[in-house]
Amino acid sequence: MLAQGLLAFGIAMLLLATLLWIRMSSVEKRQKAGLPPGKVLYADNGIWHPQSAPLASPTLRLAGKPDYLVEQRDGMIVPVEIKSRAAPIEPHHSHVMQVAAYCLLVSEAYGIRPNHGIIQYRDRAFSIAYTPQLEEQLLDTLTDMRHDMSAFDVNRNHAQPQRCAACGMRNACDQRIG
Repeated sequence: MLAQGLLAFGIAMLLLATLLWIRMSSVEKRQKAGLPPGKVLYADNGIWHPQSAPLASPTLRLAGKPDYLVEQRDGMIVPVEIKSRAAPIEPHHSHVMQVAAYCLLVSEAYGIRPNHGIIQYRDRAFSIAYTPQLEEQLLDTLTDMRHDMSAFDVNRNHAQPQRCAACGMRNACDQRIG
């Protein structure tokens, strides 16, 4: 009888240890990913709730797949974009626009306007305030992009020579630097 009791106790402890290990493993994954506290609603990395469909706005002709959407306790939905590189001094403008686009898509898809989004670089995170000014800048950028897509000839932006040097179209580009 004592042996059966000890066996049952041992199995119960093993089960409890397994559950704790799974829980801690999940918390560790969240921390490594740089996610804020909350429920993961959307993930585009195959770890949590893999999504096949991007967020989309037919009226804006905009679609995107954020790395994560996290619903916080207050109901706010925060888009999180993960970048594998070390953080720059300030987030890159294109990354800020990307997070702003995700905030706009969350507004349309969920009916909740995020007050911020997060860019998580390998070693640092930036919280990007989703202000009316940033939304207006995003909409202006989208308008400019649509105009350029239908233009016959568009000048390249060579504000960052290192990007030009690494461009896959460099050999075919008549506007390359150097």
